[in-house]
Amino acid sequence: MGWLFYTDRRVKTYADEKAEIARLCTFETDTRKTVLVKASKVGSTWYAAAKVTMLDGTPVEDTTYVTDADGSITFGAVFLTRYDDGCWGYKDMEESAGPVGSHAPLSLLGLLSDLKDPDSYAHAWRQRCRDWAAIPDYAEGDRIRLAAPVTLTDGSTCQIVTATHYRRGGQKRRCYRIEETGGLVRLSKASLVGSELLGSAKGDASPVLAEFFKGQGA
Repeated sequence: MGWLFYTDRRVKTYADEKAEIARLCTFETDTRKTVLVKASKVGSTWYAAAKVTMLDGTPVEDTTYVTDADGSITFGAVFLTRYDDGCWGYKDMEESAGPVGSHAPLSLLGLLSDLKDPDSYAHAWRQRCRDWAAIPDYAEGDRIRLAAPVTLTDGSTCQIVTATHYRRGGQKRRCYRIEETGGLVRLSKASLVGSELLGSAKGDASPVLAEFFKGQGA
């Protein structure tokens, strides 16, 4: 499905967005009823858990999900959102379709029904969400081994780095010192998936950055 934009501009705030996600996840067919259980926004993406029950009270039968004890199933959905000239729009995808957005909180994943196929797109999506949630919030001075070497813009690679920061506009910005060269590099959070803490050197100041600038004659 492509993007759908609301040209009447009725969606303007976080509360408006959440209410619209709830509306989109609440509907009935001749035999089933779907309601929103939980919605969480991460960045510009909404993640939703929606519960399906049968109107006649019988257990839901589904090829993807294991029926829960109460006869229902709960599935995950992803809503990419953005504003275009003041108009809010979304693109939705159910978890079994293999959405790219995979930053759903663990609390939301815990509401979803078990999956029948361990090799399904939905299983892979849930694992990516768990991998993202498992990325540590590294502290100043932490020495880290990345799961795989990262290729830099000059063609070189790095795998062991130390967390530090630099200042721009009066704000601290996270960066990492490359162990092999001593240079500084910015890394996306995705680059830290599967990384390993080799050693911790927490502190208020940044001895790593001080050493770097000393070497540069600053």
